[in-house]
Amino acid sequence: MRYADQEGAIVLALPRGGVPVAYQLAKAIHAPLDIIIVRKLGVPGNRELAMGAIASGGVRIINHDIVRLLNISQFAIDAVAAEEQREIELREQLYREGWPALDVHGRTVIVVDDGIATGATMRAAVTALRERHAQHIVVAAPTAAPDAHKMLAGEADEVVCLSTPAPYITVGLWYENFTQTSDQEVTELLRQAAKDLCAAATQKMH
Repeated sequence: MRYADQEGAIVLALPRGGVPVAYQLAKAIHAPLDIIIVRKLGVPGNRELAMGAIASGGVRIINHDIVRLLNISQFAIDAVAAEEQREIELREQLYREGWPALDVHGRTVIVVDDGIATGATMRAAVTALRERHAQHIVVAAPTAAPDAHKMLAGEADEVVCLSTPAPYITVGLWYENFTQTSDQEVTELLRQAAKDLCAAATQKMH
């Protein structure tokens, strides 16, 4: 709550699951809500194994150990990255409905997910925000694995997490209701967040 009504503070959600959590947070602190999309770069022939990640804004993070171990060529990395970049752009168009991305330069950015198991996706988001010159990065999630929490504490300026249970197993285990968030819900919540912000600003003027 210390970021409530702070000029320059924004909330970024990792879709899809992070959006309902981030919406409530943005509403509570009267901050603009946007998304930051991170996509895994899967190893060719074994897409579940990550050789890195790519985030909104074209920021690319490579796991050099995996790349060296499997002798993956730069051409193969570029091909997978181009495919995932297209997916990011499609999702951004779908979710934002033509609105431009919020500028993070020089701002306090609270980046939110519904839970953090390995921390790889959130780490990619933090790296992307650093490259886009966010001034102060806060990682926020209701629940995180202890190891992921510790790792992110060394990457972000601050980590706010309500619960770090061990053993962790999966994010869904710590929710009573963990039904999948739909693309439609993401779009509707982003739209509603913009309306909430306008209403709060109007109220303040009166």
